[in-house]
Amino acid sequence: MEDKEKIIRLIPKKKKGFLKLIFSRLLIIGALITFQLLMLLVIYAWFSQYIPHFEALQGLFSVGMVVYLFRCDMDSSSKLTWLFVIMLSPVPGTIMLWFTRKDIGNLAMKERLNYLISETKDKLPQDGRVINSPDITVSCTDDLCRYLNKSGCFPVYANTDVTYFTSGEEKFDALVEELRKAEKFIFLEYFIIDEGYMWGRILGILEEKAKQGVDVRVMYDGMCEISTLSFDYPERVGKLGIKCKDFSPIRPFISTHYNYRDHRKILVIDGKTAFNGGINLADEYINRIERFGHWKDTAVMLKGEAVQSFTLMFLQMWNMNEKNPQWDEFLRDTYKNPQSRGYVMPYSDQPLDEYKVGESVYMDILNRATSYVHIMTPYLILDDALETALRFAAERGVDVKIILPGIPDKKMAYALAKSHYKSLVKSGAKIYEYTAGFVHAKVWTCDDCKAVVGTINLDYRSLYHHFECATYMYKTECIPEIEQDFSDTLSKCREVTPETIKKEKLFYKFWGSLLKIIAPLM
Repeated sequence: MEDKEKIIRLIPKKKKGFLKLIFSRLLIIGALITFQLLMLLVIYAWFSQYIPHFEALQGLFSVGMVVYLFRCDMDSSSKLTWLFVIMLSPVPGTIMLWFTRKDIGNLAMKERLNYLISETKDKLPQDGRVINSPDITVSCTDDLCRYLNKSGCFPVYANTDVTYFTSGEEKFDALVEELRKAEKFIFLEYFIIDEGYMWGRILGILEEKAKQGVDVRVMYDGMCEISTLSFDYPERVGKLGIKCKDFSPIRPFISTHYNYRDHRKILVIDGKTAFNGGINLADEYINRIERFGHWKDTAVMLKGEAVQSFTLMFLQMWNMNEKNPQWDEFLRDTYKNPQSRGYVMPYSDQPLDEYKVGESVYMDILNRATSYVHIMTPYLILDDALETALRFAAERGVDVKIILPGIPDKKMAYALAKSHYKSLVKSGAKIYEYTAGFVHAKVWTCDDCKAVVGTINLDYRSLYHHFECATYMYKTECIPEIEQDFSDTLSKCREVTPETIKKEKLFYKFWGSLLKIIAPLM
């Protein structure tokens, strides 16, 4: 309680109110973006009077766009969505397609990030004894590692302990304990940070560590400006001796710059301890406040060699706009535990390259499974490839079970998830809804030997448009605990059956069918 009161005095929470909103930076940005949209509509309205004179040209133009879409390297679901948009409105639809495909708003970020990845691709060399060990080669994890290393620097490690947390409360307790042990540096990168009990306690420790000379760095997604934090929050936190950045902050321009969000959750301490999973730094994640019933979430803590990968991931994002990136001094120290069983491979996914890393790892698990694949995810908005992989696994006898929320945070996303129920259940997959509340965990277990815990959801945003990360585990000691947690959560769920699908609310049936057409744009 003292920590919280201390932080509130140092960083007073911004007051909310009607007058505050009127004169806020956010409202000004919103007004400017609205003005730009209106100008575009006026220009189009003026031009539309001439369109009847060019109907034949417009027809040829539409046919040309259809040919272009079928020839481009876009996934099939996105192609169908854009065909629908262009069919409804050829000229504006084409402008929208060109605007998003050219992605002018992210060209500089793409160039910089690809440069940083190329500069660091050899910072963490793969131990040949590990990747060529019989366990790894028999499981084909070496193939997966080689694929992942084409998109970044993702070795597979031994000598790493993994602790699994079944809730935000468990992770929070361990996180506080580990933060107090920090001696050299603390790196935090989270999608959401919200002022309250959880962040107040953490921030109090970070301030103390900064005063002790520990290099403390905090990064969060710029969308927090809209929902949880003020635009000047980095400066306010900086007064505590903490380096702070917001990723892709809101600007008063229409741009694809806002499309790619930093959805990662990474905490690294001294290069020896790392946390990863679905849990953000806000009170609902530890059930301190209730939003959608009980909040079910998970995380892992790594201690050992594999922590280096999360250190490098953080530094790649942190150095996006740094003139003199620093790497080696943070990658020197590592902790090894030769008694650890199994192998660990942290990896990240980013939307600025041609690789679909998150989806590819999931499909690799599905395609190699022999007994079962058990999944917890908050969203189920699938493209054709992933839905086919899920159905194929179930149809060839693999026990495919998926746990989804019983109380949704987004009704439209919930409706879209339900639009996949019929085909998956028909193929033999089993779907369950968590009656106690909202499942935010992103967990996969497979055949008692493989598991993934991370930030990657089963929806287009997470798989294609967000910066993400996860921890792939093979034969680690915690995998039975992860599977037990799945079983315990399953006992609090209701099963989806053909009968329950028929009795589904008309609201979800209508919106699920309608929104499925434009799901890749959501």
